[in-house]
Amino acid sequence: MSVRRLALVLGDQLSFELPSLLALDVRRDAVLLAEVASETDYVLHHPQKIALIFSAMRHFAQALRERGFTVHYVALDDPGNTGSLPAELVRWVSRLGIDEVHLTECGEWRLEKALKDSGQAIEWHADPRFFCSRQAFAAWAKGRRQLRMEYFYREMRKAHGVLVNADHTPVGGAWNFDSQNRKSLPKGQKAPALAHFARDTITEQVLTLVGQRFAAHYGGLEAFDYPVTHGQAETLWQHFLEYALPAFGDYQDAMATDEPFLFHARISAALNIGLLDVRRLCADVEAAYWAKSVPLNAAEGFIRQLLGWREYVRGIYWMHMPDYAKRNTLGNERALPSFYWTGETGMRCMSQAIGQTLKHAYAHHIQRLMVTGNFALLAGIEPRQVCDWYLAMYMDAYDWVELPNTLGMVMHADGGYLGSKPYCASGQYIKRMSDYCGDCAYRVSESTGERACPFNALYWHFLMRHRERLAGNQRLGMVYRNLDRMTTAKREALWQRGEQLLARLDAGETL
Repeated sequence: MSVRRLALVLGDQLSFELPSLLALDVRRDAVLLAEVASETDYVLHHPQKIALIFSAMRHFAQALRERGFTVHYVALDDPGNTGSLPAELVRWVSRLGIDEVHLTECGEWRLEKALKDSGQAIEWHADPRFFCSRQAFAAWAKGRRQLRMEYFYREMRKAHGVLVNADHTPVGGAWNFDSQNRKSLPKGQKAPALAHFARDTITEQVLTLVGQRFAAHYGGLEAFDYPVTHGQAETLWQHFLEYALPAFGDYQDAMATDEPFLFHARISAALNIGLLDVRRLCADVEAAYWAKSVPLNAAEGFIRQLLGWREYVRGIYWMHMPDYAKRNTLGNERALPSFYWTGETGMRCMSQAIGQTLKHAYAHHIQRLMVTGNFALLAGIEPRQVCDWYLAMYMDAYDWVELPNTLGMVMHADGGYLGSKPYCASGQYIKRMSDYCGDCAYRVSESTGERACPFNALYWHFLMRHRERLAGNQRLGMVYRNLDRMTTAKREALWQRGEQLLARLDAGETL
């Protein structure tokens, strides 16, 4: 009997519960997976990110065959590979004589549009790997002047019965324990040992391929140590539950020299490509709290990232694309400094965050928001360049999650639609939350002069140059009152130091 249906499975859709897979009859239908050049170079993706996706795809194809599926797999270097997913889909539909094509919603607007514009009829399925569908989020947002994550998060907790009492009130008497999630790492506090993953033949072959084809991309392959199968992802998850989650709540915002992971789970990449299920993760964390093996601030803090923030930014993305990507409310035009691609800078916090990014394709949320992101915001970097950098460099970055986080949360380029205030800070925040400042070439205690921490003057320069727009923000009222208490001479010195720093960036000099 000839093949009738074909399911195209994308590299970030490696779930056995994918509805486009469930629509198939394994006795007569087929699955298509394709590694294509166009998905590797629309930004210069970190080689480890490419390796993760290709290895996970090849392992998934193997697992599907073991389950009885007919799988057609196009490797990157296969003869005849067109280099484009829409073209590969059309090619295989013609080659196999397919009657129906099934596809689950894409994670990126540009790819979904390209597939819809391919001329190939497709039966689309909603992506069940999220708590909140695109349509459900749009219904929640309808008629609201502001879409604050906190209110969305509370409704999600109630709707799904997560960490709520029988009367739908929050466990512990509060919806959010963020104030208990901001401790710096005590001296001598050790992070738990990491779970490691042996490279099998498939992964070694992929690493060789990626090393040869993407040598010009930024970042190295040597430290690749991520799960590429469902079983390995489960091992990583269980390791986090046992060894890191209990302290995650206290130290999730902390940063430490040469400690890229601390108490973080490292599971976001596996989750975003389908190797883990978000409902299961939330249920496991809630169960750990009820079993008294983790404190409430750890359980709630972790669940808030998944059930709240992750779902929220996805909803924002699909409501407002493609226009959202073009926003630049602050009018930033400066080019991204070259040290973002090399880590070569005297600012120790930046060299640490960028250096570990190049080595591991990873940085945790505070390093992204309050170090590399904070600097880009203060320096007035053009948002599209910043978004492209985050999309390229991080293992877990896909447009639906990266773009709102970067353009809205980091760069405040949407004018406060996603975040009520810019997440700007001086070097004092970094000093409080890390040990980076001790060996820095700059002095965090100083704001002017050649040795002064660049974050300090740039912070006040940012506030001064955007005063007309930001002074009315209630959350910045005290900051502007502090600015107004400064002498005219001090404000002028801060402005001049900021101007000097920005001029160096424009000249391509490394700070």
